[in-house]
Amino acid sequence: MASESNMVAVPSQNIPSGPPLTGGSPDKAEAIKDFLRAFLRHKSALIGSIIVLMFLLMAVIAPLITPYEYTERSQELLAPPSADHWFGTDEMGRDLFTRVVYGSRISLWVGFVAISGSIIIGSLLGLIAGFYGGWRDSLISRFFDILLAFPGILLAIAIVAMLGPGLNNALIAIAIINIPTFGRLMRSRVLSVKEEDYILAARAMGMKNSRILWKHILPNSWTPIMVQGTLGFATAVIEAAALGFLGLGAQPPEPEWGTMLSDARQYIQLAPWTMIFPGLAIMLTVLGFNLLGDGLRDLFDPRMKR
Repeated sequence: MASESNMVAVPSQNIPSGPPLTGGSPDKAEAIKDFLRAFLRHKSALIGSIIVLMFLLMAVIAPLITPYEYTERSQELLAPPSADHWFGTDEMGRDLFTRVVYGSRISLWVGFVAISGSIIIGSLLGLIAGFYGGWRDSLISRFFDILLAFPGILLAIAIVAMLGPGLNNALIAIAIINIPTFGRLMRSRVLSVKEEDYILAARAMGMKNSRILWKHILPNSWTPIMVQGTLGFATAVIEAAALGFLGLGAQPPEPEWGTMLSDARQYIQLAPWTMIFPGLAIMLTVLGFNLLGDGLRDLFDPRMKR
């Protein structure tokens, strides 16, 4: 009898070791401190976060740091950078520094809303496909395959062509083409997590599928989604700029960076600054989110830690 009781005690002691079944850890605050210390020591993540915060701050305080309205015109057409116009002026005499600063609002807004939509829809579909399997998995996976069968930017162009040019329609297109990325990532993560011992123990305890799904599997599957979301933000900024460059995104006089590049391409030799500064803004924004995403991946993945 004593040996039987010992055999029963072993799995019961192992059940609370799963992260979702603990109900909260007293070491959580210390774990957050350790993460922050590691984050501050990670050069890529730190540099990326500084760049991202710089653009976020620039977007928030745009009216305070710009000397003109972004639609305001002057008599100085294609003027080079000067004390009055730090980035010069465009072909209509508008201050480029003002337009680049206000353009950060549009690019960051498009990236945030589009990627948030992709994460919500894609993760929900991936969660259902990975957890329930069967015909649901087949149907959702085929939907992902159809979207992935087209190059992303071409599919975005097709969607905007059907809906009509405009910033909101470009935002919808960017959200749609990024759904499979997050959906397949979530599906693969759920397939792995649902076979863990603590999930099997929860099933043995009679826990409902809905509770297992939302309380245990989802919290343990969000980390790669967050990392991919950071990297996807950079992709969304590029896609928004590409659609704007083709005339399918934000429409004039909105100061969207891709649209500014499109308007300035005919002046690349006469006034190269009209393309240099919007291009630098795109490059730095994408670089910041990529560095931040790579840093988070290293910090969250034990195999990547040095």
